[in-house]
Amino acid sequence: MSDLVARHQALADQLAALPGVVVAFSGGVDSAFLLKVAIAALGDRAHAVTAVSPTMAKAEVADARALGAELGLGDRHHLVDADELAVPGYAENPTDRCALCKTELMSVAGPIAARLGVPVALGTNTDDLGDHRPGIAAARAAGAIMPMVDAGLDKAAVRALSRELGLRTWDKPQLACLSSRFPYGTKITRERLRQVDDFEEGLRGLGLIQVRVRYHEAVARIEVEQADLPRLVEPAVRTAVVALGRKLGFAFVALDLAGFTSGSLNRLLEPGLVPLGRRGGAAS
Repeated sequence: MSDLVARHQALADQLAALPGVVVAFSGGVDSAFLLKVAIAALGDRAHAVTAVSPTMAKAEVADARALGAELGLGDRHHLVDADELAVPGYAENPTDRCALCKTELMSVAGPIAARLGVPVALGTNTDDLGDHRPGIAAARAAGAIMPMVDAGLDKAAVRALSRELGLRTWDKPQLACLSSRFPYGTKITRERLRQVDDFEEGLRGLGLIQVRVRYHEAVARIEVEQADLPRLVEPAVRTAVVALGRKLGFAFVALDLAGFTSGSLNRLLEPGLVPLGRRGGAAS
């Protein structure tokens, strides 16, 4: 038995030992894989909850719905309204913002799990344990389990196993809630979230796959994969991108020459770095 197969089996065994589970399901690579394995291990005792909020990209809400249907969840896919912006302090974007987010997630997923008498499981993998991740501790404190961490599965393993299982999400770009586009200390509003979401959706419409629009007040700083950097400065593409940014309310549109980096705004938490706009940084 290969190491990858062994870790997959460890995850399946761990889930099978539970009375059931509610997977916190965003439609991303990790939660889709966890849900797929949970369904195989638990059958109709596997549920999913998707917290639909202003911080979730519109396209991701639609994709989560579609994936739930593809996996045969039916009424076991609970789509619940959530609103992190209503959580005291969240909109001010403090450094523990992710903890507030996970607290809100557990406030909507927890009652469903409690009614079923099962735990809430997050699709956290071992790669998520690094960097600045206050949400992990908050979720654990609220009773969430992280079975993929316990099984020793990292992002590469999750992608490889997802491909073997036939999940279309195996090569899906990395995702993060829209609030992660804002440096800590920059106020988060519904309007600003929509600005970022619409800009990123427009960039994907130009054929860009992995993209982030980092919000720096009047400046939109675009991150794409390094291989895509030359494409963004092609005259027609550049003109379209600048026009879209200005239409959405940004005075300036900038391209980050370092390329896409998950959690790039966390660099602003490092001593000696001068932040753009207000002081602070943000997660992936």
